Amino acid sequence: MKKIFYVILFIAGLAGCIENLPLDEEIDNYKLINQDSTTVVFPEDFKSKILVVGFIFTNCPDICPLTTNNMHLIQEELKKENINQNVQFLSISFDPEIDKPSVLKKFAEVRDLDLSNWQLCTGSPSTIEKLLDEFNVLAVQADTIYLPNNKVQYYYVHTDRISLLDQKGNLRKNYPGSKIDIKEITTDIKELINAK
Repeated sequence: MKKIFYVILFIAGLAGCIENLPLDEEIDNYKLINQDSTTVVFPEDFKSKILVVGFIFTNCPDICPLTTNNMHLIQEELKKENINQNVQFLSISFDPEIDKPSVLKKFAEVRDLDLSNWQLCTGSPSTIEKLLDEFNVLAVQADTIYLPNNKVQYYYVHTDRISLLDQKGNLRKNYPGSKIDIKEITTDIKELINAK
């Protein structure tokens, strides 16, 4: 009888973990290209790893730098806890016309990102459009400003998003990228690691 009680407690504990990760949605595969001009298939190429995915464009003046910095803070926190090797970070640009691999590489260099387990990717406009639609991420080009030096400054109105995918490539949770609670996502990552 005591064994049955402990088994029930254990199962209840597992159920509690699932409540923190309300989604379990299978994601289609998308052919992308990373900052090194290498083709990657997302999420297929990253299965067995937990994925932290941020949606950005490099010309963004506000939300995207915050999202990128928060992903960096998550990466640093996971390094401190020695579980960074279980996680892959991915920044996906929704501005494929401008954010070519060389631009993504420069973006990473300027921010001193640790690319040991972080890739920055983009894809064809049609691929990115389908990917954004599946993730329910809105990105609409907004005002364009022409600066005195003939440089064009443009903006997107877009969803503020970091998404968490499990080791099977399934979407498990979405967070506000610019205001994410680092403790919340690291706890969720540990739950996925322990549930494996």
